[in-house]
Amino acid sequence: MTNEMRILLVSPDLLSTSRIAALARPLPARVETLRSLDDEPREGPFDLILLDLQALAGDAAVIVARAVKLVEQQVAGAGRAPKLVAFGPHVQKERLADAVAAGADEAVSRGELLGSFPGLVKRWVG
Repeated sequence: MTNEMRILLVSPDLLSTSRIAALARPLPARVETLRSLDDEPREGPFDLILLDLQALAGDAAVIVARAVKLVEQQVAGAGRAPKLVAFGPHVQKERLADAVAAGADEAVSRGELLGSFPGLVKRWVG
């Protein structure tokens, strides 16, 4: 499908990756998963990059800064920037706020992402 959205999910958590892939199918969207920011995406360009702050170890600002490099590479290659959205547990409000302060377009709780996935993706990519 030529109008299929492309989502890059950065998460080593197999449960999250399978749930998000299942939620993306009816949009229609295809999800590529990176288990680590040390890996390189196989495909692209992407419409949306999702960062799992719960499953990725380290400082949220450092994680986002590394993800911003992926965004910059895509802009250089495809001429457009994907939305960069971090997600994590709602109780980690400071970590989510740190992600936005470091350059994420938005940060949402895991529950919000999984519970409102179609609407959120359409808002970010639409």
